Amino acid sequence: MRRRFTPAMIALVALLIALTTVLTLLVKIPTPARGYVNLSDAAISFASLAFGPIIGMIAGGVGAALADVLGGYAPFAPLSLLAHGLEGLVIGLIALRGRSIPRMILAWLAGSLVMAACYLVGEGLFLTPWALALAEIPFNLFQALIGGLVGVPLVVAIRQAYPPIDQMGRRRTWTE
Repeated sequence: MRRRFTPAMIALVALLIALTTVLTLLVKIPTPARGYVNLSDAAISFASLAFGPIIGMIAGGVGAALADVLGGYAPFAPLSLLAHGLEGLVIGLIALRGRSIPRMILAWLAGSLVMAACYLVGEGLFLTPWALALAEIPFNLFQALIGGLVGVPLVVAIRQAYPPIDQMGRRRTWTE
């Protein structure tokens, strides 16, 4: 099935990129390898669970990379684009198979592990010594935990309060 991006979908993606960027810059707790813990994963989890893998990938990757550039961490931007983009993609793909809370938790967990592994390999190979990259793992997992603790309940609450959210970000089709 080919998906066409409508103006409404483009606006939704732009808002989610901005949300991810702002939540990334809002709280920055420095870590040993020159990185920082932030709230980006909350926005990425929400975007991916609510709107699917493509929107989650774009919002997560571009939003986190943009925040790195704006926040003075430009060397990390390509890695953030990849790590958080893949995180959003994985969460969205697994969540597509079911909308239950256990499925959303499984999706969040898998996406979090992909993000942490991406940062480990990327930092170790290109940005920091391996010892510092290894020291970042608990911080990346803590950041992901906060993302799941905020993102999953937020999606559940919004679906209960506003059921049409499941139609946002999807192409409209004609039915009789």
